[in-house]
Amino acid sequence: MKTRNLARINAHTAGVLYMIVILSGLFSEMFVRSGMIVPGDANATAANITENESLFRLGFVSDLVMVMSDVGLAVLFYLLLKPVNQGVSMLAAFFRLAQASVLGINLLHYYLPLLLLGDGNYLSGFSSEQLNSLSLFFLNAHSYGYHISGVFFGISCVILGYLMYQSMSFPKWLGILVAAAGFSYLIDSLTHFLLPELTSQSEILVLTIAVASELTLCLFLLIKGVKTNVPQAQV
Repeated sequence: MKTRNLARINAHTAGVLYMIVILSGLFSEMFVRSGMIVPGDANATAANITENESLFRLGFVSDLVMVMSDVGLAVLFYLLLKPVNQGVSMLAAFFRLAQASVLGINLLHYYLPLLLLGDGNYLSGFSSEQLNSLSLFFLNAHSYGYHISGVFFGISCVILGYLMYQSMSFPKWLGILVAAAGFSYLIDSLTHFLLPELTSQSEILVLTIAVASELTLCLFLLIKGVKTNVPQAQV
């Protein structure tokens, strides 16, 4: 009984962390970066950051919260799914932790424009136009860092979906959805590096399949949790 209650608590906690990941990620992307970064216009982007420095910094902290929450999710999903297959569950956790590590390091690219556009005397040898261009360059690098992390995250989701499909604690349709989200992340990330002319189509794939799947998983964990009165299938 104690183990079953712990599994239910872990599931609901995972749901809370997943909601934090979704909300903080959406805030940083939709309300901060998309409103400040002007593609191809370094001067306008620099002006937006300078005029809204507090919001830009808040976006950085929001991303940091997202990464830390994802680390907690990696541990909780491992605990929930290790009865199915401990080794495979650990593999999923490692790929998710690798994703979080890439995202954490990638945040340096996000923060560098604040240093470049500040009042550092050590940058006096650069013109304002050069500093603006460098700032936009690092923000573009930050976006590609996201796509690198998407490869690790996609693999983690595929493995996670497989474990959920095999588990009797989760409905099989949820495992299929999570695996589909993983494949969509993989396709989108690899498309940005291999076929950049097709990124608009791959991004639609993420917005439809991946976002819907992750939101469904989050709500399922928050509302339903996991079934705790069934045996686990070992695979």
